[in-house]
Amino acid sequence: MDGIFTAFEVLLFAAVILLIEGAWLWWSGAHGRGARRIAKRLRLMAARGERGGERIDILKQRCYSRNPALEKLLRRVGRLAALDRLLLQAGVRWSVAQFIACVLALLVPGLLLPAMLNMPALAGAALTALILSLPWAMLMRTRRARLLKLEQQLPEAADFLGRALRAGHSFANVMQMVGEELPEPIAGEFKFAYEEINYGVPMNEALHNLAMRVPLTDLRYLVIAVLIQRESGGNLAEVLGNISRLIRARLRLMAQVRVMSAEGRMSAWILGLLPLCVLALMMVVNPAYVRVLWTDPAGITLTWYTLVMAVGGVLWMRKLIRIRV
Repeated sequence: MDGIFTAFEVLLFAAVILLIEGAWLWWSGAHGRGARRIAKRLRLMAARGERGGERIDILKQRCYSRNPALEKLLRRVGRLAALDRLLLQAGVRWSVAQFIACVLALLVPGLLLPAMLNMPALAGAALTALILSLPWAMLMRTRRARLLKLEQQLPEAADFLGRALRAGHSFANVMQMVGEELPEPIAGEFKFAYEEINYGVPMNEALHNLAMRVPLTDLRYLVIAVLIQRESGGNLAEVLGNISRLIRARLRLMAQVRVMSAEGRMSAWILGLLPLCVLALMMVVNPAYVRVLWTDPAGITLTWYTLVMAVGGVLWMRKLIRIRV
């Protein structure tokens, strides 16, 4: 009897524990923090459907700043979306607030340097604008280098997509394979598009977002081919192979053009930078001799004529050596 009573006590204790745990799981599933968050999301979506309001985005948005108040203030400026798109295309980890803070930090030396050199107002404003444009120049240079690398990796990605499609994989799985097996930066772009599809974004919209993040003509050809194939059907693997051959031929032609125009580009750089380098050297060696250019009226007139002729020459040489392919 003692053994039966002990077993009954153990079973009763286990039943009470299971009952308490079941009640806790039920309460947390129906009234817990996660359940309240899901219910709030469903109420917002239901309200959106009733009044036809704005679209609710379930994807993670890029933040402009970690400070909520500054984030809300920056979101009100619509033109900052273009800056955020440039930062995204350049592949840098800076946020919009950090980039603006860098520009504002350069405002101090941009204002102090012309005053220390006793430069006239117009020349000082030009120097200040040049200093403030340095972050923009670095951003555009980084973006251009990343896009060039993406363009060079695109034929390999198109061939990879075609081979995987011939092996029987779906296009979404092929995008995941590209994101896992190819090198950066093209792997990150395709992986991001695949994650968007997993979050519920339609395939067409995810491909449009990919073309927006990577503004390359060749990639847009690839996206258009995929979208047309999804609408009308066809052999997508063969189309991707043709696009890959077209991109490779275009890259070879561009390389030949760069080689043939290398002498003209080098001449443009030398003729454009040589007067500035000589001016900077003379300001260090004999500042009083150069200061006449912005203190004497004749020197100011001569400086303006020189600047106009130099800018015109640089633009003309740039037009001669810039060949679109």
